[in-house]
Amino acid sequence: MIYITSFGAINTLGNSLNEVRQNLTKQYCAPHCLIEENNWLLNNQKTWLGKVKSDLPKLPVHLSQYATRNNRLLYSAYLQIQTEIDHAISRYGNKRIAIIMGTSTSGIAEGDVNLKHYLQTNSHLSTFSYNQQELGDPSCFLTALLDLKGPSYTISTACTSSAKAIISGKRLIESGIVDAAIVGGSDSLSRMPINGFNALESLSTSPCIPFAQNRNGINIGEASAVFLLTKDETSNIAILGAGESSDAYHISSPHPEGLGAEKAMQAALDDAKLTTKDIGYINLHGTATILNDLAESKAVYRLFNQNLPPCSSTKHLTGHTLGSAAATELAISALLLNQDIYLPQQNFSTSPFDETLDKINIVTNRMILNTPVVMSNSFAFGGSNASLIIGKI
Repeated sequence: MIYITSFGAINTLGNSLNEVRQNLTKQYCAPHCLIEENNWLLNNQKTWLGKVKSDLPKLPVHLSQYATRNNRLLYSAYLQIQTEIDHAISRYGNKRIAIIMGTSTSGIAEGDVNLKHYLQTNSHLSTFSYNQQELGDPSCFLTALLDLKGPSYTISTACTSSAKAIISGKRLIESGIVDAAIVGGSDSLSRMPINGFNALESLSTSPCIPFAQNRNGINIGEASAVFLLTKDETSNIAILGAGESSDAYHISSPHPEGLGAEKAMQAALDDAKLTTKDIGYINLHGTATILNDLAESKAVYRLFNQNLPPCSSTKHLTGHTLGSAAATELAISALLLNQDIYLPQQNFSTSPFDETLDKINIVTNRMILNTPVVMSNSFAFGGSNASLIIGKI
């Protein structure tokens, strides 16, 4: 069995696990978590964002070539579990630890700023390195920071990126290739994806409301979450199962019946040797777009049928953090296993539940996790689907 030995996270809910936990207890805090700004979209349009508001730690001077906001978010999450990672390196050696990260933006924001500077001055910024915008940069940064010699790579499959990074780390340990894996993801705010989603007419003009009748899109967020995976039984949280599918239905829309989503959830249950009755809560992908919420509600209802567990999306609290969404939501799920926190409630104060959706068991009142097993879903462009199941041992 693969255990989550330790984990750290930073997002708009907080700069540490303790802050995230405290803000999760406030429930309907979306207007306080998300902020409205007008300097990201073209023509100075306003948009709501899940922006990390605190100052981020600076990278060590000798790693200045990796100095992007994306990597500083990653560094912040890493510092929260530095002691445990150092212990793992000492125990297993630097050749027996893998690093797999997920991202969709990497340092493209720095590339954007540098290009603007170049067009104005015909010279590059002294702080810019081309590698900063390469998708592999987050894993390269951590590998250089820790001087590790094991497998190191980054996965970029849009909104399932960090889920697949976590699954890859699990498999590397199970196969005996490594003894430990540092996995997770990081994504920072960038004009390119924000304007891209706006071009797709997928951005909400207000704080998003997953599964609500008047939902009209997502809010982009930024975040990082890092997990140390091992076979060390000193931890009481384990990855019980993982499932993936690729339905390739459409480049940006899910299969309307959620067939790929259902296959990923079933594969995770099969991997964990569990049934739908064993799941205590589902952290839904829940983007608040018309098509995604419709497809996911169908898939969950069809698979769980009479055994529908409490479920909700947390994207109204963090924003949709793209490549780091799965890791961010798995961190929240892990907190629910170890902390006396009410399950995240869906906020229908501004718009009621969409009655045309399948009647899944959306959390709207204070509830405690009764069965310490959580499924966390992530579904991405191109029909890339992933589902993770973690549980308290």
